[in-house]
Amino acid sequence: MATVALTAENFDEVTGKDGIVLVDFWASWCGPCVRFAPTYERSSEKHPSITFGKVDTEAEQTIAAKFDIRSIPTIMAVRDGVIVFSQPGALPESALESLIEQVEGLDMDDVRKQLAAQNS
Repeated sequence: MATVALTAENFDEVTGKDGIVLVDFWASWCGPCVRFAPTYERSSEKHPSITFGKVDTEAEQTIAAKFDIRSIPTIMAVRDGVIVFSQPGALPESALESLIEQVEGLDMDDVRKQLAAQNS
């Protein structure tokens, strides 16, 4: 599956749905971002049930600011509308695959309980 360009218009809709969405915050001038792009694309082809989104931080500065993105690339994982992972730095392919496995294995009822406990 090809990656999806995420914009202010579609970000909430795409990341708010059920399932897993990976978000790559990047910019065209960022060397590590450009080097990470083929790895991200290959992973998107291996996992057709996962949405792989990309946020161009230059074009979508509002989204980058909303999530306090200070270093790119930053990878964010969203499952069932809940952010479950966010970390700056390009991941090697094996680490990206490991992240996907971990997100797939999450018990979302438990995650929601933990979030509710933190916010109370």
